[in-house]
Amino acid sequence: MSNHNRIRFIKKWLPVLLWAAVIFFFSTEHFSAPQSSRILGPLLHWLFPDIGPEQVSSIQFAVRKLGHWLEYFILAVLLYRALVDESRGKHSVRPAARTMALALVWAATDEFHQSWVPSRTASIVDVMIDGFGGLFGTFWMYLRHNRAGEPASCRSEE
Repeated sequence: MSNHNRIRFIKKWLPVLLWAAVIFFFSTEHFSAPQSSRILGPLLHWLFPDIGPEQVSSIQFAVRKLGHWLEYFILAVLLYRALVDESRGKHSVRPAARTMALALVWAATDEFHQSWVPSRTASIVDVMIDGFGGLFGTFWMYLRHNRAGEPASCRSEE
């Protein structure tokens, strides 16, 4: 592998690996519900002094689930970018399918990791939310690079 190809490979895959590490770190004790509520609860009370405990709990839950979705949206964007580069710039169904497969595998692995963290629980619902984030990120990248109404296989290389 030439230096140019090595640098290109690192530029595409290092962000994927770093983001996967961030997701792994988010699955530790430091980002468990009790820990994140220490920050989010007071912030919500400061922003909305009359907010009740049930509302705070609902907002914290929604923010945590949105976090799952966003983590995997970003992971899919980075994966798609790297996989398209691996397929010589072809924005076809193949890199999109591989992106989704890798995002789902990482989501399942992440939930398995959480099952070993005392203050965390593994949840198939979280894997599904992660999967939807990955799906939206994949579609966003795919649609961004493919003209509407024209199959990717018919496009000329840009």
